[in-house]
Amino acid sequence: MEPVGHPTPYAERVLDLVERIPPGMVMSYGDIAEYLGEGGPRQVGRVMSLWGGGVPWWRVVHADGTPPPGHERRCLEHWHREDTPLRGSRADIRAARWDGTPRNRA
Repeated sequence: MEPVGHPTPYAERVLDLVERIPPGMVMSYGDIAEYLGEGGPRQVGRVMSLWGGGVPWWRVVHADGTPPPGHERRCLEHWHREDTPLRGSRADIRAARWDGTPRNRA
């Protein structure tokens, strides 16, 4: 089901942050809420479920590194393409977590 209307200002902030997560890196729903200083994991998940299709959604994971339910296969395909550090079929949170600091492109 497509959302009606435009994303809220909060949703826009979530989506903007998700777009900035570098390839091969991930943030948890809670990481995003903490970085923004508002909302929580459930609110971020709601934003992603409504409007996340246009951003690199596979870079947003549960705190244990698992992908969004029902998207496991597609996540793994993206993660393999981006060389995301993995532990089995989940992102290796310790190695792949992005803290929001811009990466230098050398």
